[in-house]
Amino acid sequence: MATLLCGVLLARAERFLTVEKTQKLCFPAADRFEARTIKFTAEQVKAIQTASRQRILNKGNRIWLAWQGTNLQGVIILDHVLGKHEVIDYAVAVNPQGAVQRVEVLEYRESHGSDIRNLKWREQFIGKTDQSKLRLNDDVYNISGATISCRSVTEGVRRVLATFSLVIQPGLAVPAGTDARRMSDQPAPSTR
Repeated sequence: MATLLCGVLLARAERFLTVEKTQKLCFPAADRFEARTIKFTAEQVKAIQTASRQRILNKGNRIWLAWQGTNLQGVIILDHVLGKHEVIDYAVAVNPQGAVQRVEVLEYRESHGSDIRNLKWREQFIGKTDQSKLRLNDDVYNISGATISCRSVTEGVRRVLATFSLVIQPGLAVPAGTDARRMSDQPAPSTR
């Protein structure tokens, strides 16, 4: 019985996008993506938690810098939130100025609430920054039957934007339109 129940629960998990497909959806003009792993210091964790009003469970994030030639198009931040019972994998694409370009759900494991994948719901995050309210039923509308998933992803996007503003963006040090190779001592990567 337990095996049957476990099989039924696992059958509900759906992988909608790979990281590679997400990259191309978020930044179609990019010709390469530079993978990085960000590890937070204790001070960064405290600052992110204060700014986002969210507890941090992961002490870092996987990110990809999207390049077109030597120009930085933006950053994709992979994140995870807890839905009602299961983890939701999603990605937030942010432009160099800190505004959301796109939100994509990569994997959804809950039995209900997958409506958060609807484009109309995800589009409401476009243009949001770390200065946006990002509150369910305020500047982000709810989906009936998916309230917990909506709240979790909304709070996650708020935390991701705080992370970008406080940790990732200062490390970029690239004003808009500037040759992005100046952001570090290393040249822009040549392959995906």
